[in-house]
Amino acid sequence: MPVIHVGGDLAYTTAAPLRTEIDQILGGGPAGLVLDFAELEFIDSTGLSVIVHAWREGQRAGIALRLHAVPRFLATILDMTGVTGLLARTATESDDLTESDRPAATA
Repeated sequence: MPVIHVGGDLAYTTAAPLRTEIDQILGGGPAGLVLDFAELEFIDSTGLSVIVHAWREGQRAGIALRLHAVPRFLATILDMTGVTGLLARTATESDDLTESDRPAATA
């Protein structure tokens, strides 16, 4: 299952490359896609819309979307906006990766 490591800021000025990468991977028809947020520091409404887009496109293609290492601030935003009900998360902030397991690359 492909994993996209999302780090830094996921905002209006940075969301387009992630959306493009998601679309490319989903176009290949994998069984699922994991978005790993271990290194995420900030998200705005545009970043949130990319997550919803990934879920929606995955649903259309029969591809499961999983969120991994969701930081508390993102979990709160997902809950407050009702997005949590759409998504199946595989991990929360309590399941943080160790420093040696954390990805160096970000999207």
